[in-house]
Amino acid sequence: MTGRRYLHALGLGALVLTLALLTAWAISRRAPAAQEPTPVEAILEELGEVELPEPRWDVPVTYNARVEQWLDFLAGRNREKTELWLERSGRYAPMIGGKLRERGMPEDLVYLALIESGFSPRAYSRARASGIWQFIAETARRYGLVVDDQVDERRDPLASTDAALDYLQELYARFGSWYLAAAAYNTGENRVARLLREHAGGAAGDDALFWRIAPYLPEEARNYVPLMLAAGHIGKDPVRYGFHELEYQLPLAFDTVQVPGGTHLETVARAAGVDESEVKELNPHLIAGVAPAGELQAVRIPSGRRQVFAQTFARVYRETQLALERREAEAKRVRLATAHHTVRRGETLWGIARRYGISVRALQAANGGVRPERLRAGRRLHVPGASTRTAGADWTIYRVRRGDTLWDVARRYDVSIRQLQSWNELGGSRILPGQRLRVRT
Repeated sequence: MTGRRYLHALGLGALVLTLALLTAWAISRRAPAAQEPTPVEAILEELGEVELPEPRWDVPVTYNARVEQWLDFLAGRNREKTELWLERSGRYAPMIGGKLRERGMPEDLVYLALIESGFSPRAYSRARASGIWQFIAETARRYGLVVDDQVDERRDPLASTDAALDYLQELYARFGSWYLAAAAYNTGENRVARLLREHAGGAAGDDALFWRIAPYLPEEARNYVPLMLAAGHIGKDPVRYGFHELEYQLPLAFDTVQVPGGTHLETVARAAGVDESEVKELNPHLIAGVAPAGELQAVRIPSGRRQVFAQTFARVYRETQLALERREAEAKRVRLATAHHTVRRGETLWGIARRYGISVRALQAANGGVRPERLRAGRRLHVPGASTRTAGADWTIYRVRRGDTLWDVARRYDVSIRQLQSWNELGGSRILPGQRLRVRT
């Protein structure tokens, strides 16, 4: 099922009764006659007397002033971002909806992902929550997700969705209400349980209880359910709210292949015959761009590329590994080779570091943290990363400009690309504007 068909399947429009309530509410507002209509009011005015089909919800739908407030926000001030989120939903909503159906959970919970992250696997908050479902590391690990310096499964759309649905099911089992479960997902189950004890006599199992405890929730949690409902109204019938001709992304599709641990995604992409960015997009959880350590690891490639990958991977992997081993051996040789420099009168740490093409900090670290004011003529300094063969040679530091390539820099100084890579411990040919390259002259 395509993303567009999936979203239309969630519902086609708002209830006629909802329109009547909206109109009545708008009329009753004590606002000056000349006040500009809100986005929702303007759209209602355009619709006139047209009867719209009834949407289908599988969570209890509430429409009140809070929901309309967030409808106005999503369709108005936040319109550009909302459009992006809706288009991105085409990629991930079908997958999430399928997992919800398999568990017998309401498919409307897909809109939690929209308000959490805008369906962005790389979303990262100030609270250090990450991924489509905005897990913090502690909660992610509690639900079986790997979070370390190589892999962050909070960014994996599939694994994080499984973990999020596990969590939501637990919350529903505890509170008996999807509204309360959603609030607890945002603010924590202990806070929701405490507020129910304090303001609802410990009752549970009724969505109306959310509105009873809402005034006592933190602002973000208080708005969480109304925002989810507002997102649902728009997601079910975006045209009603002025989102015309959305270009939904294609649903997530991929093949899975097994590669040795430590394989770079660049190698995987070459073997599959696709751009590296496509493989990285399918594997956002591999934060280092490398398959984690281990014998064999699963990596996703674009759908339909499995056969090409199977035919070419062994050769590409062998070539890549040989090149990598050569680079690492050269880098190790350069690191281990240490020159010595005897300080002359008038020399400074900055001048010595520049001469050998290293940083002042690296020079200080190799010499017990020597401070500039304590540098004396006659002192013998260790110079890390400079081979004894080239010690005393003159070095130039070149700052990379926009549009430069490694070939451009090599031609400028009449050296080889391989020399530049060796002198700067570069693992490939990519350089960035502002990067400093040391060049032996």
